Amino acid sequence: MNIILYAVPLFFLLIAIELLLEKAKGTDYYRVNDSINSLTAGVLSRMTGIIKQLFPLTVYVVAYEQLALFEIEPSWWSWLGAFVIYDFCYYWNHRLGHEMNILWAAHVVHHSSEEYNLTTALRQSGSSVFSWIFYLPMAILGFDPIVLITVGSLNLIYQFWVHTRHIPKLGWYEWVFVTPSNHRVHHAQNQIYIDRNYGGVFILWDRIFGSFQEELDNDKPIYGIRKALKSWNPLWANVHVYSQLAKDCWHAKRWQDKLLIWFKRTGWRPADVEQNYPLSKVDLTKFRKFDIPLTLINKFYSLLQYLLITFVGLLLMMNVASLTLAEQILVVIFVLYASLSAGLVMENNPIAIYLEWVKYLLVLITLLMYSLPEWIEWALGISMLINVVVLLFKKNDIINSTGPLMEANN
Repeated sequence: MNIILYAVPLFFLLIAIELLLEKAKGTDYYRVNDSINSLTAGVLSRMTGIIKQLFPLTVYVVAYEQLALFEIEPSWWSWLGAFVIYDFCYYWNHRLGHEMNILWAAHVVHHSSEEYNLTTALRQSGSSVFSWIFYLPMAILGFDPIVLITVGSLNLIYQFWVHTRHIPKLGWYEWVFVTPSNHRVHHAQNQIYIDRNYGGVFILWDRIFGSFQEELDNDKPIYGIRKALKSWNPLWANVHVYSQLAKDCWHAKRWQDKLLIWFKRTGWRPADVEQNYPLSKVDLTKFRKFDIPLTLINKFYSLLQYLLITFVGLLLMMNVASLTLAEQILVVIFVLYASLSAGLVMENNPIAIYLEWVKYLLVLITLLMYSLPEWIEWALGISMLINVVVLLFKKNDIINSTGPLMEANN
């Protein structure tokens, strides 16, 4: 059972409630472009996860069958134990994801938003390839793979609600569990908050291992990352740190440094690279959020593209067992392509108009070549018709090549 899939309606219900609170309280915690970028990154994460999950799960199953020290029978205490142990493994996975260059390159996607709302929770990495290693101890202890998948899904679902600014500190609950307050700290780039509060469900690990930091009333969190993404392209969000590491690896003169750069602490660069190719320092006192002005029709069109991407993604997740590997890969490639195009639309990039026409051509070819269930054909056909009409009559409003890049007020 894919618990995450069943939780999706709850996620969107909570987002809708938060938007109502946004309206009622007059806050400005949401921006259309940032939220769509986060949501699209979430879809990409689930899509790439379908393709890449086979190998890690196979390794876990082999470790469980060959190396398990105990035979753990299903019971309420074994499930509870698995839930707690998983979160302990998650803590170290998450912590090293901040403290090692190659792991940060994958995890950085989740922190790249300069807003903090429930859509930020869905901004997940699609390029993480090493996280499964941290959960192998559970296989050696004897926890069934189904147990691992289930408690892992529950852990992820719990983390959704803490990505909000509308819930204040929660008294005694702050001492034991991860809360919106102490997770806001985790997403802040203020010096005092950097690399703190790694727990997924239990904040106890941070208190035990010295990585806890309370949210301070006199130090408002500034969200985002020091080397700002400055893009609405979800594919670039997944590779931009890898790109920087690859450049530094290429420029490094010593072979030791070419290897070490991937595994050193986050931000480490060889001395010669630091000297010859310096990176600009960040002054948070001058921080401004990255933004690009969008017309109302552009926002509407971008939302339509996200709905199309999500629809195709959900179809894949619901029917993955009935599709061949080749068909799965083709659908994932389409979602990647559509996500790239949608990001360029929100950046007012004139190239996007051509990518959009190619996208609709691909949808049309799919409808003509494949016999799909009637309701899917109708859904895709109506969606494509609406999008094409909007694109034909409002393309100048959707893609404004002279639109300036701006930084929003903090």
